[in-house]
Amino acid sequence: MNESGRLRRALVTWAAGGADADTAATTARELAGAVRTVVLVEGNSDQVALEALAAQAGRDLAAEGVAVVPLGGATNIGRFLDVCGPAGLDIPLAGLYDIGEERHFRRHLRRVGLAPGLTPTTKLDTLGFHVCVADLEDELIRALGAEVVQQVIETQGETRPFRTFQGQPAQRNRPVEHQLRRFMGTHSGRKSLYAQALVARLEPERVPEPLKRLLASA
Repeated sequence: MNESGRLRRALVTWAAGGADADTAATTARELAGAVRTVVLVEGNSDQVALEALAAQAGRDLAAEGVAVVPLGGATNIGRFLDVCGPAGLDIPLAGLYDIGEERHFRRHLRRVGLAPGLTPTTKLDTLGFHVCVADLEDELIRALGAEVVQQVIETQGETRPFRTFQGQPAQRNRPVEHQLRRFMGTHSGRKSLYAQALVARLEPERVPEPLKRLLASA
């Protein structure tokens, strides 16, 4: 495992607390000097998408000293800012989040001192944190279009499960884009699977803006 990967694992353990937190904190402090930026994302699928997009552009984020760290949910942002921010490692930070979770990011960025002048109209991208209109899946579906996404589902051998999902009473009258987005969250590991598969179909000019801006700044 490279140093970015080791740091990611140490940060997750440190932020979680528990018996191994002190050891993980020591490891994180030892590794922090070799990492230029920590990118905080909500989940594993965001990490997969960012690393895949970087690879398509010929970049190796780990070799560049960029560690992409999944929070395990937006409500954990406070714990990670505590260990990575001014009171912890004091390492440069960036991030990606869903618009519905923005309140958590705003509150904790201000609390740890990374956004002392933050106002309700301040855009968090000025701090390196970029927002998805709904979530990662929504961004990728809009970038590719519903037809291409359904082709990807077919390639994954999941057309039949998707059609069954579309036939559920709660989904029948929904737009296909909504159905696709919800389908990707119905099975463990499916979001990460489709994050990588959809990114593989993206042309450079179709990369969603929040992901493009985040990678450019990272």
